[in-house]
Amino acid sequence: MLCPRRAACVGGPLRAGWPGPTMRPVPKAEWPTMTYREAAMIHVIAKVQLRAGRRSAFLDVFRELVPEVRAESGCIEYGPAIDVATGISGQIPNRDDVVLVIEKWRDLAALRDHLNAPHMLAYRERMKELDHVESVALEILEPASP
Repeated sequence: MLCPRRAACVGGPLRAGWPGPTMRPVPKAEWPTMTYREAAMIHVIAKVQLRAGRRSAFLDVFRELVPEVRAESGCIEYGPAIDVATGISGQIPNRDDVVLVIEKWRDLAALRDHLNAPHMLAYRERMKELDHVESVALEILEPASP
């Protein structure tokens, strides 16, 4: 992944460990061997369509999961978001039964590890039992240019 703050790492790619617990600079000697795709951060927008009136109950359960996910190696950002009324033209109408999960991962391997993590498997089973979720649609993205 390319450095999100160029001044902090002087334009070099990052790996898990720095800054803080998630990212660290890649040694300069490794730069020529990394492809852009290997170094690219992965963005995920998960649209969770809920059954009518279940958003609050869903978020109560989801918030229990968030600290475990944020502790995963390769997790840069992970959290739920809901529509807010702004009055800004062009904004879609508010959706009372939708939660977007905004995620950023170090790379595709970190996302794949996340999807198979034991706490994610347990979470999916719990969601089936609670029957809050109608559907989930994933948008998995990479930066448009280096």
